[in-house]
Amino acid sequence: MSDSFASALWALDYGMQMAYSNFTGAMLHVGGQNVYYNPFTAPPTNQSAFHQWTIGPIFYASLIMAEAFGSSNNSRIIDLNANGGNIFTPAYAIYQGDALAKVALFNFVTDPSGATTYTATLSISGGAPASVQVKYLAASSVSQKDNITWAGQTFGNNFESDGRLKGNLDVQTVACDQTARTCPIRVPAPGFALVFLSPQYLTEVSNGPETFSTTARTKTRNTATIDPSVLATSNGHSGSNRLLGGTSRSQFSGAVSMHAVGCVAVLGAALAWGGMMVGNAMLR
Repeated sequence: MSDSFASALWALDYGMQMAYSNFTGAMLHVGGQNVYYNPFTAPPTNQSAFHQWTIGPIFYASLIMAEAFGSSNNSRIIDLNANGGNIFTPAYAIYQGDALAKVALFNFVTDPSGATTYTATLSISGGAPASVQVKYLAASSVSQKDNITWAGQTFGNNFESDGRLKGNLDVQTVACDQTARTCPIRVPAPGFALVFLSPQYLTEVSNGPETFSTTARTKTRNTATIDPSVLATSNGHSGSNRLLGGTSRSQFSGAVSMHAVGCVAVLGAALAWGGMMVGNAMLR
């Protein structure tokens, strides 16, 4: 389970349950290359190129938990004991202060037929909005290890990530029945749905991630770049008939090439001087 979609669902459910039980923090352990439960795993060598990290399912749970709780540090989590306390379909209400902000819905069942997909009817006593927005965590089964998506986006498979979500963001809009004060939310099997009851709460988590440059320089070769438009109009020459140096290992060295050219120049000067001496001798 440790590197499958089930672990993402489990971590989300466990995190919600911990918050409901008044825990304020938790630790997700990160181990070595052979640890399957890692939230993320660095490349197997000291490579520093992009798209070589592996993002585990637990990392999705961490991201979603941050979106569910929000940044106000004022969230309150309530276990709804949904469906008579069914362990396969838990649900939680998430308040910001005294205001109901979000609802988290789970489905731990794998059922490709769709028969176990259920629709949760959210009954909102204070009055339902005209519509709500829903983000889904999805995979084909609880044992799936790749192709996991959060709102249509993914970190990719093993050794494919640079730490940023890829793909188009897909947030579903669901119409509510304001007369009945209900909102029907479909939860696939398996899957997780985070329901935003107001656009305000969705906006808080949809401004996009911030990225920062690294403070360590690990790639020391082949780092020079040039504007392609400048290169296209530069006064370049063909190198087809020249012995040129390279910046990669096991290639010709520019220093050696220049040394060889220097030797030829010196030898040519010596021959020219010798020819003049011979000429002088012949003139005498």
